[in-house]
Amino acid sequence: MGVKTYKPTSPGRRRSTVNDFAELTDKRKRPEKSLCERLRKSSGRNHHGRITARHRGGGARKIYRRIDFKRDKDGVAGKVAAIEYDPNRSCHIALIEYADGEKRYVLAPSGLTAGDTVESGVGVEPKVGNAMPLKNVPPGLDVHNVELNIGQGGKFARSAGSSARLVSRDDNWAILMMPSGEMREVRVECRATIGQLGNADHQNLRWGKAGRNRHRGRRPHVRGTAKNPVSHPLGGGEGRSGGGRHPCSPTGKLAKGSRTRAPKKVSNRRILRRRKSKRYGQLPIPKK
Repeated sequence: MGVKTYKPTSPGRRRSTVNDFAELTDKRKRPEKSLCERLRKSSGRNHHGRITARHRGGGARKIYRRIDFKRDKDGVAGKVAAIEYDPNRSCHIALIEYADGEKRYVLAPSGLTAGDTVESGVGVEPKVGNAMPLKNVPPGLDVHNVELNIGQGGKFARSAGSSARLVSRDDNWAILMMPSGEMREVRVECRATIGQLGNADHQNLRWGKAGRNRHRGRRPHVRGTAKNPVSHPLGGGEGRSGGGRHPCSPTGKLAKGSRTRAPKKVSNRRILRRRKSKRYGQLPIPKK
């Protein structure tokens, strides 16, 4: 893919960049109707209609494409019919037409083009787009859409340009280097897809104006220190102030320092090395 820049005909155009969608086969192609469904937006509200997640709402309509994260159709070769755009995720998707007539959407890795053949199973060739258990993946290859539990479907490395690297295998466990730098053990029976996901320049896009964020369903976010004391705990003060306390939400809930992972989850036991911290350097290896 590439990043396209327009002439600065307006203030919004001056600082914005867009995707040129060079990887797509047909930009005007409509998605496969049998694999689409409508999803209702919650706009950050719960079942009582009260806002529980701020700064969400509006945005352009999106049709959800059902993605095959499990890649469990073994023994049947599939042909890539098209590389399509998906508004629900940062990477592109590929429409696969199998020999028995079934159609499925999968995440499109870099290098996969229309007309290529993809397979899934135990004895397939380890080439880009093929899915197989980690015990059949040669060490050192980049994979994406990695399962955490057997048969659960891919959970890791699903965004644009991301991939995990198979470092080695130890008995029934495969050691993976995650995109964050974390090293984790995963069962060798878990499946993964060969290759790095495409649309890697997605992170280099600049939205340029507030309207493009509104199209994405993101409403304005006002700093707490810019508000009045009646509206936010950090508000008020003469001139610009730091708030006078630790960052928090309008209800007073602290924004930093809380744990984001459940301590009793089984997945945390298999972390060999934590992801790198910018402030404290490498975190210690947790005990199993």
